[in-house]
Amino acid sequence: MCSIMFYLRPDVAKETFKEGFDETISRGPDQSRILDLGDGLMGFHRLSIMGLTEEGMQPFTLGSKSLVCNGEIYGFEAFKAELMDDGYTFASDSDCEVLLPLYEKYGVEMFNMLDAEFACILYDQDTKTLVAARDPIGIRPLYYGYDKDGYLVLASEAKNLVPYCDKILPFPPGHYYKDGEFTCYCDITHVDQYITDDIETICKNIHDKLVEGIRKRLVSDSKVGFLLSGGLDSSLVCAVAQRMEDHPIKTFAIGMSEDAIDLKYAKQVADYIRSDHTEVIITKEDVISSLPEVIKILGTYDITTIRASMGMYLLCKKIHEISDVRVLLTGEISDELFGYKYTDFAPSAEAFQEEAVKRIHEIHMYDVLRADRCISSNSLEARVPFGDLDFVKYVMAIDPSKKLNTYNKGKYLLRHAFEGDLLPHDILFREKAAFSDAVGHSMVDHLKEYAAEYYSDEEYEQKRQKYDHARPFTKESLLYREIFEKYYEGQSEMVVDFWMPNKSWEGCDVDDPSARVLKNYGDSGK
Repeated sequence: MCSIMFYLRPDVAKETFKEGFDETISRGPDQSRILDLGDGLMGFHRLSIMGLTEEGMQPFTLGSKSLVCNGEIYGFEAFKAELMDDGYTFASDSDCEVLLPLYEKYGVEMFNMLDAEFACILYDQDTKTLVAARDPIGIRPLYYGYDKDGYLVLASEAKNLVPYCDKILPFPPGHYYKDGEFTCYCDITHVDQYITDDIETICKNIHDKLVEGIRKRLVSDSKVGFLLSGGLDSSLVCAVAQRMEDHPIKTFAIGMSEDAIDLKYAKQVADYIRSDHTEVIITKEDVISSLPEVIKILGTYDITTIRASMGMYLLCKKIHEISDVRVLLTGEISDELFGYKYTDFAPSAEAFQEEAVKRIHEIHMYDVLRADRCISSNSLEARVPFGDLDFVKYVMAIDPSKKLNTYNKGKYLLRHAFEGDLLPHDILFREKAAFSDAVGHSMVDHLKEYAAEYYSDEEYEQKRQKYDHARPFTKESLLYREIFEKYYEGQSEMVVDFWMPNKSWEGCDVDDPSARVLKNYGDSGK
């Protein structure tokens, strides 16, 4: 991960800029630089992942243009070869160095050419042109706002902008900003025509595209590790990656001291694929004491995101302390594509597809945000194979009637795609467990109990009425909101609402986001 920022104001002092910019120095602790462009300041905190030499440090400059990018550009070698044929000389091995010469050649059309997870900011001092863009899913974060005098500020995280902006909003994924306007260059959910091939053909393509998505994310000049929950998604990523490597990969799992569901399954997978496996045990005290810090890091009040972040943050903190791993592969985005427990209740194929579109459009505010913040706050980089653009586009285009759970097993297409000896059958077809519950049912219970004791019924009812947007509806959600407001006062609209099952569907009108409360949870998480 890295951190980027740009303040388009000619009289802003470096000390003023640095105050907000250094809020995310954990994203890039290796090296920092602030560049004065005359019309404003551009900053970069570097976490060295690709092109580890000094020459890979940003901002990059080319003529009158300067650029910062937090991202990974997959297949950048082909762009590099093309640009070298054009006569461009590269100074580093950094993948992001291709962006400025690509922009000179293709302009904003460049963004639709990228196979990447990225957020970038480009400024041309001669033409006074500002261009910013974000990848189609929003895997890399970017926020924007305006100061009291109307000057634009862009940065990796909301906490960078708090000192300057009254209203902070996420930069929309799949868009670029130029000449004061946002333009969508890629709607990753758009489908021209559904894929209606037979199941075996579809599953072979799912297999091959995910394998390729994992393969390209193993390329790194720094050490790579894997978060392993023992659930389907992370287990697939780990097992496929281990087949590609000639040494044991490093896997990491976490669980509560008293009832960790994940740890036994994660160990089963680790033993099967023969990874170098590490377990981390946490307690109630670890969870409760970390809560304010986790909410500050996340910049959200969403119940699901916070619950699921507790274990992930503490695990990544330990990884940073005990290992030389700098890159972590994770299993996010699979559920949004193939279905949650609650999407078993989808009333039709059309409704399933509409829900998937909504979830993919919003995931940058929830699970993707969680993975980014928990990992980057510990000076590590997240890579998300299920977010591979080619893979996402393909799965979104599969006839949704084939993705409905008519197989008596959720996410059947993904499971069937990898049948064989890659994973034990009982792991491959294990029932889905909610991530925050799988760390240990006790963790969520401890959080709910803590909140229940924190407020009387009268206090709860009185305090929750203060909020018109995303009004808290349980004592737990009120506790999270009040902590959020300490760090991000009045910024609740950075998150559209609570991440909850679709309440309009029969069986989904619940007051807790955990899949544990759904009647079809069954043996999940046991």
